[in-house]
Amino acid sequence: MTVHFVGAGPGAADLITLRAATMLARADVVLYPGTYLDAEVLGHCREDARLVDTQHLDLDRITADLVHAHDAGHDVVRLTSGDPSLYSAVSEQTRRLDAAGVPWDVTPGVPAYAAAAAAVGRELTVPLVSQSVVLTRAQARSTAMPESESLAAFAATRATLCLHLAITRTREVMAELAGVYGADCPVVVVSRATQPGELVLRGTVADIADQVEAAGLRQAAVILVGRALDPSGGGESFLYSADRTRR
Repeated sequence: MTVHFVGAGPGAADLITLRAATMLARADVVLYPGTYLDAEVLGHCREDARLVDTQHLDLDRITADLVHAHDAGHDVVRLTSGDPSLYSAVSEQTRRLDAAGVPWDVTPGVPAYAAAAAAVGRELTVPLVSQSVVLTRAQARSTAMPESESLAAFAATRATLCLHLAITRTREVMAELAGVYGADCPVVVVSRATQPGELVLRGTVADIADQVEAAGLRQAAVILVGRALDPSGGGESFLYSADRTRR
């Protein structure tokens, strides 16, 4: 059997892929991140499937469960929040599975930052404003950031920033960004995007921290920063320009 790492999307049960739904429907064992997942996603699972909430388990416990299920001949799905390519610990888990001789594969999912942008109806790459998106995080009680990946270095590009795992440090982050992006730069915070408890906060670098603290947000939120979030700004794409020569 194979261990399937599957992106569960931002949380809504109807925002997983058809492939993900098929895998959940046939899985004997499903490990899922209870902190970030709407419980309705598990409605795609079989009634007799064994469900394991991993929010209180360390990687060794999680991997042991995956290996045990594989050795028992079970079809196993390891759900990750959003897309497995971002902050999913897939690299650590697959290293352990490789060492144990357990095969695995990966199925992508809708990333949380895309769900956050959709919640406010904004494109993150607006012509003449921003053509790049930086996906990064802040460091608090978490793994150290590489020295070359400081927030100041990313801010210098003035690209649209998508900050994960940063909600508890919103005030410090905004203080660091203010000198480059400006106090009036638009900021959007989306907590639990696409889930029943979704909360959207719209503000600026100057005032978004006050809103976050007033709302008591502590986890499961994405912070978007950049001039691309201003619906009144930007140019038009050359790709669709009437002046472009077409065959």
